[in-house]
Amino acid sequence: MDFIDKDLQKYIDDHTATGPDVLAELDRETYANVMVPRMLSGHLQGRVLTMLCHMIKPNNVLEIGTYTGYSALCLTEALPSNGKVVTIDINEELEDIVRKYIAKSGYDDSIDYYVGDALDVIPTLDMSFDLVFIDADKGNYSNYFDLVIDKIPIGGFIIADNVLWSGKVLDKNRRKLDNDTEAIIAFNKKVHEDARVENVIFPIRDGLMVLRKI
Repeated sequence: MDFIDKDLQKYIDDHTATGPDVLAELDRETYANVMVPRMLSGHLQGRVLTMLCHMIKPNNVLEIGTYTGYSALCLTEALPSNGKVVTIDINEELEDIVRKYIAKSGYDDSIDYYVGDALDVIPTLDMSFDLVFIDADKGNYSNYFDLVIDKIPIGGFIIADNVLWSGKVLDKNRRKLDNDTEAIIAFNKKVHEDARVENVIFPIRDGLMVLRKI
């Protein structure tokens, strides 16, 4: 679902800063060789993530859902020299391309990449995170929130992607909703009503929810 006019979207893209060349290369390879390339964060969302990271100034970032590594590189780009991005993805078939572009980016020392189930990996991480980016299987969004909320300090942030889910969150006939749509609706309601955080939804691509722990 397109939320804004395509010509306006092009104008936005054309007037948004470009990122490092390695991102454009990764974008091309993902669209050429990987199934469902739409899952890639892409230029606009990538620049938004980098900008938010510059503003938040996190030391440690957790990303749940690496895909081919585009968003991990965008987040790492804005880290301080001693910062760390921990990124987790269950799809081992994408490991080669992720490691290839981590190496190309020069961020080898700043990114810890785990291949496995985030539900199992997150409890083993003995560290706190100033920023968490959730962009993985929609059915576990609420579970991921529950796992990370105590690993975030007061004033820390969570960003969740796909919270508008191609507009399906507006579907009034709930009996026909698929499991992922139900999960996104439940997640949005859960975090909006959670007194530990305050939230805002930005209609960027498929919807970015930004939450601040208060």
